[in-house]
Amino acid sequence: MAKQIQNKSLQKLANLRRQHKGLINLMPLQTGGMLTDAAKEALVEFGDGYSVCDFCQGSLCNVTNPPIRDFVQELLPQFLGCEVATITHGAREAKFMVMHSLAEPGDSILVDANRHYTTVVAAERVGLHVIEVPHSGHPEFRVDVNEYASLIKKHAPKLILLTYPDGNYGNLPEAGRLGEIAQEYNIPYILNGAYAVGRMPVSMEETRADFVIGSGHKSMASAGPVGVLGMKKKWEETVLRKSGTYSNKEIELLGCTIRGVPLITLMASFPHVKERVNNWDEQVSKAQWFSAELEKLGFKQLGEKPHRHDLLHFDTPVLYEISRRVRERGYFLYKELKERGIWGPQPGLTKSFKLSTFAADRQQLGFVIDSFKAILSKYS
Repeated sequence: MAKQIQNKSLQKLANLRRQHKGLINLMPLQTGGMLTDAAKEALVEFGDGYSVCDFCQGSLCNVTNPPIRDFVQELLPQFLGCEVATITHGAREAKFMVMHSLAEPGDSILVDANRHYTTVVAAERVGLHVIEVPHSGHPEFRVDVNEYASLIKKHAPKLILLTYPDGNYGNLPEAGRLGEIAQEYNIPYILNGAYAVGRMPVSMEETRADFVIGSGHKSMASAGPVGVLGMKKKWEETVLRKSGTYSNKEIELLGCTIRGVPLITLMASFPHVKERVNNWDEQVSKAQWFSAELEKLGFKQLGEKPHRHDLLHFDTPVLYEISRRVRERGYFLYKELKERGIWGPQPGLTKSFKLSTFAADRQQLGFVIDSFKAILSKYS
């Protein structure tokens, strides 16, 4: 019996396929990380183990074949508007690196209430007290960065962090204003741009941040996990400090940073990513149009208005009402959209859900709008 169960489990691994491949993709976690053709080619070329390390002499960021050194030491700093950059095992590791190297257990960190859960987990791992700057609540969930100042005076945090934008509502707080506050109180400022870097123009210099963090698999068209971390030169020796035993290995990165497929796809997609951020105004216009059309159907967009990001969150009472009287309950919407070639809300969600317009063109989004109209008509 045990052998039969094992064989069935092995069979499941023999033909792995994605259920949603080829559908119009509105999934926020995926739209900014969809691989370019160049990345897919590089994935196959360098997919064997640590093949990017074939010519490594001890320091990954100094490898010249493939041109990792040029990417990390020249192209990334220019793109991020920073002085020093490195690559990490995702944005969460980048946050932990900064917290661990600049703060001590028992210190405090001030974060926005829309922060990603990994911000809290990283802080807990370091032993920091997390203090939240509140948002305005339903429906905008807006963070007023000016409120950081009073909490800095009250709690004297070692670090401050702003999520730009947040992954729930796509709000873009005043990052530059917070930079002014950080400089006034001389507190290191982390800008978490996991849903910004690679989608829209982001400059650490312009925001006056000390650190800027990006996510390759969320917003830079790469396989995951992979992140980028930019910083001011003055923090390099602390955050990227070397081992006393192995002089070319960074302690916070456990010697070597991300390798293999995530890194090579990040590099291969970079020319495309660098170009696409120049089209951000069209992305915002497209998202605002799409949101306005869905609101005509009874959806209610949460977050700031006018909205300035492709990530959208909707309250959908009209769909929730349908789910309460159909046999499939909340799964009816997932089924209806999938039959129409659309991948968006998670299965079971009808009361509220998030969508991203980043990877779809206006024609595809028009089809999505018409599909929602047809679904509402069908169940009316």
